[in-house]
Amino acid sequence: MLIKNAKLLDGRIVNIKIEGERITCIGNCIGDEIIDAENKLVIPPYFNMHFHLDSAFTSVRNNSGTLWEGIRIWQEIRGKLTEDEVYRNAITAVKLMVVYGTLWIRTHVDVTEKSLKLLRVIKKVKEDMKDIAEIQITAFPQDGIYTDKGNDEILRRAIEEGADNVGLIPHNEITREDGVKSIKFAFELAREYNKDVDGHIDETDDPNSRFLEVLAKETINNSWEGRVTAGHVTAMHSWDPAYRFRILPTVSRAGITVVPNPLINAVLQGRLEGYPKRRGNAPIKEMMKFNVNVALGHDCIMDPWYPLGTGNMLQVLFMAIHMDQLTEGEELLNSINLITFNSAKAWRVKNYGIKEGNEANLLITNADDVIDLLRFMEPPKFVIRKGKIIAKDGKYILFNGKWEEVKRKP
Repeated sequence: MLIKNAKLLDGRIVNIKIEGERITCIGNCIGDEIIDAENKLVIPPYFNMHFHLDSAFTSVRNNSGTLWEGIRIWQEIRGKLTEDEVYRNAITAVKLMVVYGTLWIRTHVDVTEKSLKLLRVIKKVKEDMKDIAEIQITAFPQDGIYTDKGNDEILRRAIEEGADNVGLIPHNEITREDGVKSIKFAFELAREYNKDVDGHIDETDDPNSRFLEVLAKETINNSWEGRVTAGHVTAMHSWDPAYRFRILPTVSRAGITVVPNPLINAVLQGRLEGYPKRRGNAPIKEMMKFNVNVALGHDCIMDPWYPLGTGNMLQVLFMAIHMDQLTEGEELLNSINLITFNSAKAWRVKNYGIKEGNEANLLITNADDVIDLLRFMEPPKFVIRKGKIIAKDGKYILFNGKWEEVKRKP
């Protein structure tokens, strides 16, 4: 395959030759099966570093709009969902993400649903979708590890049954002491089973929620640098500036990736106050000043926490840009890294990007440049994975060897 007239992020117009699953030439290449990119932007595919496939398309009205009511609703409905429902919903969500250009998806699966039904289903989704997307499963103790007797052993069993990462939610434990204990236990499991740690951390407006510091300390103590992700950290929005100034260098030294989820953070946080109203997004610009790796997650599609969602990571990035005012000069252009290269670093993907010898994963967009990509948030014209076109025009996907139109809902 030859992609001609491709505009790279550095502005060069080149041809890209793909042989098998690899990029073999960038420049004045020649070849057969030509796709003309027409001088449009060609970029590496996106990552969704934080999502919940098990709750996708289970939308139930959340009257208060709070995280806590969402959790209560989920506790009521999760046991009633059939495996077929969860599977169908999750498959639809993955297909939507792929046609919008996301090829790496990290999903949290609730393992305090004690039968581990949800884990079994999402493991099947991971297997069935492996030809079009790479999915990692985080064993997520939604209700907390120490809020109910036996949750810690269920988390262990979830890891033994094939979850990729160890999850945690220390701010949802009953006491701070249990929150600290839950972090230590997560690292015990991670070391025992050689897993990464991927937690919901400080997802609250409470400025006294400061579990990120414990996570950073335990990361360093356990020599787990570069293998830990902290999702949300919305409390950082409310932390005293002096405290942020003190703790962020330690977060950077620990190699922790912080993953804001700006679509969901924007609507869940600040619900209990008037105006001015906090938006609760972890301050991206400030974290980057301290060399903290920052990536983004979509989090939810039409579930008890979020009534909207399309699976388009450009919508997530668009919201992040507005909430953190990432509009000055190079920071706007570089914001694309939040859903590409920064995520690849957290995932530890080798040979990511459009370079000779790398795996041929790329998006042929309809945009002239990054600015237009962000302005219009259009799906890619072509999504290429391992040298094969697997999606096109934001509507069609190659699944099980056949082209089909992607549904917007199950």
